[in-house]
Amino acid sequence: MSGAVDLAAVKARAEAAQKAKEQAENPEAGSGSGGQFVIDVDEAGFQDVVQRSTEIPVIIDLWAEWCGPCKQLSPVLERLATEANGAWILAKVDVDANPRIAQLFGVQSIPMVVAVAGGQPVDAFSGALPEPEIRKWISGLLDGLRDKLPGIAAAEANTGAAEPEAEEPEDTRFTAAEQALEDGDFDAAEQAYEAIIEAEPGNTEAKLALAQTRFARRTEQGDPDAVAKADAASEDLELQLAAADQQVAAQQVEAGFDRLITVIASSAGEQKDRARTHLLELFELFPGDDERVLAARRKLASALF
Repeated sequence: MSGAVDLAAVKARAEAAQKAKEQAENPEAGSGSGGQFVIDVDEAGFQDVVQRSTEIPVIIDLWAEWCGPCKQLSPVLERLATEANGAWILAKVDVDANPRIAQLFGVQSIPMVVAVAGGQPVDAFSGALPEPEIRKWISGLLDGLRDKLPGIAAAEANTGAAEPEAEEPEDTRFTAAEQALEDGDFDAAEQAYEAIIEAEPGNTEAKLALAQTRFARRTEQGDPDAVAKADAASEDLELQLAAADQQVAAQQVEAGFDRLITVIASSAGEQKDRARTHLLELFELFPGDDERVLAARRKLASALF
């Protein structure tokens, strides 16, 4: 985040900035209808809020006073943040007062909601979705991050929100997908895992298996000379993506991650987003506490912000 915000341009809002910073560092001093779980954020306090995302997800509500749908969505998010009791926090950003933050997320229309975890955007949606869809989105988000961000489980343990995991019988859907992989039928395996995820958005086992299946397909069908070709054509995104895959497959994990982070830092728009998405997919191939992944996430946060 360093250098992303011109603090001199927001000195006139120093009092609001200090308030946002105090709320980010001390949840007990929170404000808004959701108490310590809903905070108003401006450019000067934004870095502190992103830092909190290393412990729990931060859901950013990008809104404006003139936006009618924003006034429908914000109260729902505030109420859900209060219900979550600290498993995630809601950071409200007025895009008119904080255009640099809106620019960071490439906001084209509002309301826009962005989930940040580990210092980086991980998911987003636009528009005033119905409450059941928002609840489903948040549930899937928490399920995917619970093993990576310790604050989620800690908050749920305090409220009893987390349900104990029950031992389940073998899932025949996974058996069919695994058989397809053994037969070399990547299409069938992908479709099977995608069907599981569509029915259960929070199924982390299926998400991991899908990521591994897609990676196996790409590397098996990839060009063995992708790294050399990518080194000779740094502007070719497709070659960079293929080369990163080959490096990760060859256990040159840091080199593959760094290649994509370089692309992200030097590009914009769709190319930047594709490289970021591809890198996040590679992260999913490893345990969340893998030191190489943690180091790359920190580099990615700097490249994005």
